[in-house]
Amino acid sequence: MRRFLQDLTWPMLAILCLTLGLAPFAPPHIWEKLSILVAHGRLAAPVDWFDLAMHGAPWLLVVAKLIWGRGE
Repeated sequence: MRRFLQDLTWPMLAILCLTLGLAPFAPPHIWEKLSILVAHGRLAAPVDWFDLAMHGAPWLLVVAKLIWGRGE
């Protein structure tokens, strides 16, 4: 996993976050899903969990690279 994170470049992660991480752009799906999760404490449909995972993955990769991806 550490090797995978080291191979990911910052420009690639930026593109992933700005496209998949924020799509659709008004409002971003990740923001919408997180606000539903905070307000209601749960997401209703399985597709909501899928959306949260898909649009949150690039942001989690950024956090993981910041923590474990050093050593480049």
